[in-house]
Amino acid sequence: MPSNDALAIKLERVSKRYFLNPNRPWRLGELVTDPRALFRQLFPREPFWALQDIDLEVPRGQVLGVIGRNGSGKSTLVRVLVGISPPTKGRVTVHGRYAALLELAAAFHPQATGRENAHLNALFMGLSKEETRRLMPEIIEFSGLGEFIDQPVRTYSSGMYLRLGFAVAIHVRPEILVIDEVLAVGDADFQQKCLEHFTRLKSEGTTIVIVTHAVNSLVDYADRVIRMDAGRIVRDGDPEEIVTEYIASQLSLSPAARAAFERTLRAHGLIPMQ
Repeated sequence: MPSNDALAIKLERVSKRYFLNPNRPWRLGELVTDPRALFRQLFPREPFWALQDIDLEVPRGQVLGVIGRNGSGKSTLVRVLVGISPPTKGRVTVHGRYAALLELAAAFHPQATGRENAHLNALFMGLSKEETRRLMPEIIEFSGLGEFIDQPVRTYSSGMYLRLGFAVAIHVRPEILVIDEVLAVGDADFQQKCLEHFTRLKSEGTTIVIVTHAVNSLVDYADRVIRMDAGRIVRDGDPEEIVTEYIASQLSLSPAARAAFERTLRAHGLIPMQ
């Protein structure tokens, strides 16, 4: 077990509860026997545990992939990790300055230009005014937005948001970089550019947490992968082993996905799955 000094992230027995408000049918008999039932039916609150008893340690400099089906708790995990949503139970410890790419549009003011938003986000992430001024040319060049950098971000596509957000995040030199699915909205060339940059960040000792449905990329870039299901970590270990197991499980659940996968194999001259 790594010492606390060697850890970038530590979660201890972390759970996160939300309350759901389903449309419940009226139960007239219950209203007669229990007056409090009126309040419960007008304002129903059913607990939902998005995370349950998560224990997780991420050493400094490790690239951790997080996979799982929709609703498995992946996004809740990173929101708790970066402090957007505090845990209901347990303890989260993060050592080092972090940058997070979670909900890109939420991080930008729609009426401000890309340049203005980049400047503000760099300051929010901990850079000084002088550091921000010095790095702005590099941020703008990496984003590849060209003349659009001086247009209001309300005119941006999701891919342009990604370009700007990622360019800022990597230039603030974070010790921890947390990314949740946003790479999926970029074009293939920029996605590849981002993934290649992860290699550089890793060589510099940056800890990276990537939540993604593009699980194949984790085999090449992650040191370790955790698989989540129903708010729990159900697998933790070698990227190739866990990704292969996950893909196989998803194909077994979906005949249509299996058929599409076999068509891809045939198209590339490979032997289809039996």
